[in-house]
Amino acid sequence: MSKCKYQPFGGANERGGIASRSQGLSAKVIAPSDPIRTKKPSRGKVTSPSRHPALDAKPKNGDVAFDPEAFLARAGLGKRAVNLKKAEVAYAQGDPADTIFYVQAGRLQVTVTSANGKEATIALVGAKEFLGENCLASAHPLRLETASAMTECTLLRISKGEMVRVLHQEPQLAEMFMSFLLTRNARIQADLVDQLFNSSEKRLARILLLLAQFGKESKPETVVPKISQEILAEMIGTTRSRVSFFMNRFRKLGFIEYNGEIRVHNTLLNIFLQE
Repeated sequence: MSKCKYQPFGGANERGGIASRSQGLSAKVIAPSDPIRTKKPSRGKVTSPSRHPALDAKPKNGDVAFDPEAFLARAGLGKRAVNLKKAEVAYAQGDPADTIFYVQAGRLQVTVTSANGKEATIALVGAKEFLGENCLASAHPLRLETASAMTECTLLRISKGEMVRVLHQEPQLAEMFMSFLLTRNARIQADLVDQLFNSSEKRLARILLLLAQFGKESKPETVVPKISQEILAEMIGTTRSRVSFFMNRFRKLGFIEYNGEIRVHNTLLNIFLQE
């Protein structure tokens, strides 16, 4: 019986490799799969097992994480930039309701015209707001209102199909859009309460404060974008002469400065403290 010589581990390969032998071939060194450990183990404090940080969710748009603001900032698949001059129309009542708009800059007026030709302003839409979003929820194939530019505007026109696709695939945009809808809904409810219970004077004061962005997180803009007394009258449900009367009264009390443009002061809030 032949005797096998025991060779300590590392004798064939001092670096910890394992020697493989083949018939008639020289020994071949195979590198170990595990990393080489230190010869002297650490003593004293016992360390806890290392924990790898949780991996982030894999981005759905290639290697770049989805950014809602970037998506709404430039044209692309199913998206087109639209520039409007003052008084130009983004869409008209009766047009096909197959697109949604995102306002990048400017301000638009949303109006409804009755069968007998009477027009009423129902909303003002500014930068970083959506426009024509009803097409996503309504089965009605036509627009029920008209959106026209009050100033020079830059819009992003997004097809209904593309908007629905991205809302389903990108939770960041869906969250942003949901926040917008909730804010819009709260505003509509406040408008209704204002119309039912407040005087025309308080309704005018509220509209001016909203136009100056009082109550928002951003710093108020004391200068209101140029708006006619006719539009203000339509929005609060009164006549132009009453709007003119209240505007002059607000100016005399120092609540506003009115000389071509409207500059709103926070003292206008005092109107709501009066009984």
